[in-house]
Amino acid sequence: MTHRIKKLLIANRGEIACRVIGTCRQMGIKTVAVYSAADAEALHVKMADEAVFIGPAAASESYLVADKILDAAKRTGADAVHPGYGFLSENPGFAEACNHAGIIFVGPSADSMRAMALKGAAKKLMEDAGVPVVPGYHGGDQSVETLTTEAARIGYPVLIKAVAGGGGKGMRKVFNPEDLPAAIEAAAREGQNSFGNPELLIEKYIQKPRHIEVQVFGDSDGHAVHLLERDCSLQRRHQKVVEEAPAPGMSMGMRRAMGEAAVKAAEAIGYQGAGTVEFIVDVANGLAGAPFYFMEMNTRLQVEHPVTEMITGQDLVEWQIRVAEGKPLPLSQDEIEVLADGHAVEVRLYAEDPYNDFLPSIGEIGMFDPFAETGPTGRIDAGVQAGDHVTIHYDPMIGKLIAWGEDREQAIDALTTLVAETPVTGLTTNRDFLLRALKHPEFRSGDVHTGFIEAHEEELLSRPAIQAADYAVATFAILAARLARPHDNDPWSISDNFRPNLPATEQLWFDNEDGDFTTAQLREEGQTVVVSIGDVTVTGENISLESGILTYSQDGIRKTLFAEVDPAYVAMVSADRTLTLKRHARDGGGDEDTDGPGTIVAPMPGKILELRVVDGETVERGQPLLVMEAMKMEQTIAAPRDGVVVGLSLKAGDQVGDGAILLTINDE
Repeated sequence: MTHRIKKLLIANRGEIACRVIGTCRQMGIKTVAVYSAADAEALHVKMADEAVFIGPAAASESYLVADKILDAAKRTGADAVHPGYGFLSENPGFAEACNHAGIIFVGPSADSMRAMALKGAAKKLMEDAGVPVVPGYHGGDQSVETLTTEAARIGYPVLIKAVAGGGGKGMRKVFNPEDLPAAIEAAAREGQNSFGNPELLIEKYIQKPRHIEVQVFGDSDGHAVHLLERDCSLQRRHQKVVEEAPAPGMSMGMRRAMGEAAVKAAEAIGYQGAGTVEFIVDVANGLAGAPFYFMEMNTRLQVEHPVTEMITGQDLVEWQIRVAEGKPLPLSQDEIEVLADGHAVEVRLYAEDPYNDFLPSIGEIGMFDPFAETGPTGRIDAGVQAGDHVTIHYDPMIGKLIAWGEDREQAIDALTTLVAETPVTGLTTNRDFLLRALKHPEFRSGDVHTGFIEAHEEELLSRPAIQAADYAVATFAILAARLARPHDNDPWSISDNFRPNLPATEQLWFDNEDGDFTTAQLREEGQTVVVSIGDVTVTGENISLESGILTYSQDGIRKTLFAEVDPAYVAMVSADRTLTLKRHARDGGGDEDTDGPGTIVAPMPGKILELRVVDGETVERGQPLLVMEAMKMEQTIAAPRDGVVVGLSLKAGDQVGDGAILLTINDE
C-alpha cells in the first residue's frame, strides 16, 4: 500500500536538512524545519516552508528529544519525518514512536536498526548470512582473562572496540600482550561514558587497510540492490576526510563480490530504505585479490552519498522518500550498473585547525558562498553561508565539495579547482590541508589507506611560514578596502593618507608568529603604493578590492586573490593557501607613547567568564580587562596600553571565536 508524502519534517539541521529540502522542492513536497536557540537564523530554517523552535542550543535538549520532534510534526500536519544522519537517525525508539503516531519514518525499521546497532551481534548475523567478517571475538564473556585468551588466539596486533561505539570512540590498537589490560579498561570506560555500554569486541588489526563501503537500498517488496561502492580510506582518527566512487583500482570481480555481500547483508535483516555496508580491505599485498571483511552497517544515509549520486545520476533522498511511500525501487541492479559512469570525489570542509591537531574552530563565517556557480561537474552541499556562526554546540562541518570527471584523474583535477576557488574566511578551516591531500602524488596514484595522513604528516600538516610579502599584500588589501568604501563630501570620510599633525606615512600593525607585532609602513606615491616591513620593501600598483577579489600589479604582473578586510583581521585566499593575519588599530602615526594595539581580540575560541571593566572606563596598561576560558584553561586579558574602553558589549557566558573583537582601547 502506498501513501504519497505531502509534508515532510526534517529532524536534523545544517547541510543535510538543506539537502533534503532541495529534493522535496523538486518533488513538490512541503517541508518543516526544526531548530534550536543556536539555529534561529540558520540556512535550513530559512529554506523550509515552515519552522518550529524545539529548545536550547544543546542537542540533548532539542534535536535529540524525540517528543519535541513528534510534537512539531503534529502541530504542522507533517505526515512524514526524515531523520537525516546523526542525532535520531539510528534510534529505533524514535522510528517506532513515529509509526505509533501515524507518521511515516523515512528510514529503515526499528528491527533493522537494532540488528545492526551492536557490532558483535551484527558480525554474528553476517557470519550466519555468509558475509565475510574480520577474524575476532564478539562473545558475551567480558572478563579480562577471556579477552586476553581470545586476543592471543586471533594474533597481535588486535583492535579493541566498544560494541556500541562509533567515530573512533571506545577503540584501541594493541600491539603487545602486556598492553592489553590497560587498553581493555580504557576502551570499556569510554564505551560506558559515550554510549552507556562497556562491552567490547576484539578484531584482528589490519595494518594497511582500505575502508570501502557499499550503498544499498531495499524496498517493502523485499527487493534489495546496491549502487556500487565508495572508497573512504583517507581518514584522520577514524573520521573520513576524502571519499570517492568508484574505489580506485578495484577489479570488476571484486566489485561484484563485495556488492553481492552487501546485498546479502541487507536481505538478512529485511532492510528497507538507504543503508551503507562498510568493509575493511587488507591491502598489505595490494588490492588485487585482497581479502575484504564486513565491518558494520550504517542504517541511514551517509554524509558521502553525493559521490554515489554523481556517478549514477540518481537522487538518493528521492529514493528514500519513494521507498518510504511504499513504492518499489526505481531501478534494478542491471539498470544501475548500466547507468554508472565516470568518477566522483568529495571532501569535507571543516572549521578546524589542521596545524593544531585539528582542533575545532568557532566564530562567524566572513566569506563563503554555498550557492556559487560550480559548473556542471561540481557541487557544494552546505548548511551555512557568509555571516553564519559555527558554534561549539554542533559538528563544525562547513560543507561538502564534490566533483565529477570522466575518470579519476579528471575528477580530482575538477575537485582541486573547486576547492581552490571556494574561499572561506573568518575562522580557521582545513581547506589548505584538503588541497595538499588532493595534490599528493600517492593519493593521485590511488595508493590510499587509512594511515595515509600519518604516513605523510610532514607534507600535509607543516604550517607555511609568513613572509614579509604577505604583510605587504595584507596592507594592499586594507588600503583597497578603504578606497572602496563609499563616502560623501565630509572631509573626515575621505580615504587618503592626510592626517593633521602626523607624518605622511602610515603604520599598520599585525600579529606575527613570534607572539610579537610586525609593523608595515605604508606610503602612497600617485598610483604606486610602497610598503616597508623591516628592511624589505614591496611595491604595488593599480590596487583594487571588488566583490571580495583583490587585484594588484607587481613588476608589471597582474595578480588576483580572494581577500576580506575585517577590523580584526585580513584574510587572503589564494589557489593553494589561506592566510589570516590578525590586525590592530593604527598606532597613532608614530606616537612614541603608544605601548600596544588598541583593538583586543580573542586569542582562541572560548567563553567569557568574568568582565573586570565596563564600557567607557579609563584603564592603565597591564590592568586586567576580562577573564576567558579557552581549551579548558582560564586566561586573563590585560590592557596593552593606557586609554578608555569602548565597544564592550560582552557579558559573562558569551562564546567568542578565535580572533573575535572583544573591545577597543582608545586614547583618552
